[in-house]
Amino acid sequence: MKKLRVLVLMHEDLVPPETLEGYSEKEIREWKVEFDVLEGLRELGHEVRPLGVHSDLGVVQRAIEKWRPHVAFNLLEEFHGVAVYDHHVVSYLELMRQPYTGCNPRGLLIAHDKALSKKILTFHRIPTPKFAVYPLGRVAKRRPKRLEFPLVVKSATEHASLGISQASVVRSDEKLRERVDFIHKQVMTDAIVEQYIEGRELYVGVIGNQRLQTFPVWELVFTKPRENMPLIATEKAKWDPEFQERRGVETHEAKNLPEGAEQAISKLCKRVYRALDLSGYARMDLRLTPEGRVYVLEANPNPNLEYGEDFAESAEKAGISYEMLLQRILNLGLRFQAAWKR
Repeated sequence: MKKLRVLVLMHEDLVPPETLEGYSEKEIREWKVEFDVLEGLRELGHEVRPLGVHSDLGVVQRAIEKWRPHVAFNLLEEFHGVAVYDHHVVSYLELMRQPYTGCNPRGLLIAHDKALSKKILTFHRIPTPKFAVYPLGRVAKRRPKRLEFPLVVKSATEHASLGISQASVVRSDEKLRERVDFIHKQVMTDAIVEQYIEGRELYVGVIGNQRLQTFPVWELVFTKPRENMPLIATEKAKWDPEFQERRGVETHEAKNLPEGAEQAISKLCKRVYRALDLSGYARMDLRLTPEGRVYVLEANPNPNLEYGEDFAESAEKAGISYEMLLQRILNLGLRFQAAWKR
């Protein structure tokens, strides 16, 4: 295996220390992804440099021109504090003719715009919940007749479940107006309102550029749910250890799926990946109804790469170790046929 110079792009506040010693679990959680990726790349024998980025592309330009990395490993989820600006950074890498890992700018732009991606999925006849968008600053006075309660209200562009709580599932027009107002004022983005699909929450990792592989179906479960509690991936369910302990939040390989479901889900996820023009790697969020129907909630390019989290765990179940996964992501980045290579 060729030793590579790998420039790892991350938020400047998340550049990790050299060791975990002396840090609390709470502190480690903040930059665990960055630490794991850096350590994994070093274990592979690559020469690795972390680069903190916030609002200045000049630091990226200078690092590339001075060090000449073979590939940039992209861990950025925002730029200048704005989540949907991450695709601009990747566009800049392409303008500099710098190979990079993860999704291309077009795929990032489409997938992060939940309304646009749902329109594309609908065009391709891929099942996704009915939805409506309430632009920032516009009061939710009218509910489209096609949308029947219960509904889920969330940000139209933010990811990592930002702004999603149990209150996001609404069952009246009054609660709908309140939650749309909450998204507008607290998250400060457009709100997307979609049909709440009762059923199991499933995740599927997909990796590849042209030739795609899906990982085993993963499931989010609550072993100690509160009565009548909507079983959704809230911000607390994803990131709050105390809530996870209290409600028994777990993710693991999905068991007892209907006959033929895993093959059908794999095929469906590959269709979504191609329809949204994704590349590198992604995670699909799905709901499986008691009747066995699958709905695509959203696609997440460049998902969490922390060791032991859903994407890496499902890859390991497929026989791909953490270091092998990182190497495969590097290889895909080097092979991606950006326009400047053609």
